[in-house]
Amino acid sequence: MGELVKTALITGGSRGIGKAIALRLARMGYQIFLTYVSKPELAEEVCTEINANGGQAKSFALDIGDWDQVVNFFKEKIKGQVFLEVLVNNAGMTQDGLLIRMNKEQWEKVIQVNLTGSFVCLQQAAKIMIKQRYGRIINITSVTGQAGNPGQANYTSAKAGMIGLTRTAALELASRNITVNAVAPGFITTDMTAGLPEDLQNEYLKKIPLKRFGTAEDIAEAVAFLASKEASYITGQVLNVNGGMYM
Repeated sequence: MGELVKTALITGGSRGIGKAIALRLARMGYQIFLTYVSKPELAEEVCTEINANGGQAKSFALDIGDWDQVVNFFKEKIKGQVFLEVLVNNAGMTQDGLLIRMNKEQWEKVIQVNLTGSFVCLQQAAKIMIKQRYGRIINITSVTGQAGNPGQANYTSAKAGMIGLTRTAALELASRNITVNAVAPGFITTDMTAGLPEDLQNEYLKKIPLKRFGTAEDIAEAVAFLASKEASYITGQVLNVNGGMYM
C-alpha cells in the first residue's frame, strides 16, 4: 500500500460553517471527507467545488447521533484508508424551548447529536490518531455554551459539555502529539440565523463590540489555524470568534 492521503474529516460539512471549513481546509491541501444527514445534493455541491479547484473531496451520509453508525463509519471509511490528520466536530442540531416546557425527546435528541455524537467521533478518531502519533481535533462549540441562552437549555448544555470534553481529551492525548481545541462562534450569519426576526438580530448586534455579525469564513480561518503546524503548542483551549460578544 502506498502512502495514505492526509485527510480532514468535517462532520456536518455540507453547508454554513461546515462548508466554509471544508473549502478552507481543502485549500491547505487536505483531502476532504464531509458528512451530512440530509440534502445530499448540497454535500455533493461542496465536493464538486473542491474537486473543480484541484482538490479532493468525498461526502458521506452519517447520523452522528447513532453511536454504532459512527463506529462503523470510522472502521469502514477511515481506518487504514487515509491518514486522518484533522477531525472537525461541527455537526449539530437545535430543538429550542423554555426549560419548564422542554420534553424528554427534545432534551435527549440534542444532547445525543451535539455532545454524544461529538464524543464518539472524537473517540474513534483518537484511536486512529494515537497509532499515527499525530492529529488535530477541533470541536465547534458556541458562545452560548459559555454564557447560556434562554430557550436553549439542551443546546447550551451540549455545547458547554463539548468544552469539558475538549479539555479532558487534550490532557489524555497530548503525549501522542494530538492537540484538541475548540472554536466558539458568536453570532454567525448562516441560513439558520438569517431566519431570525430583524428586531432580535438588532438586539444581538448591540451586544457585539465589532458591530457586525461573523461569517462562516471567520470560523473557518480559526479552524485552519488550529489545524496548522503553527498551532502545535496550543491544546485544551477555546478560541472565541465572537466579535467581542459575551451574552
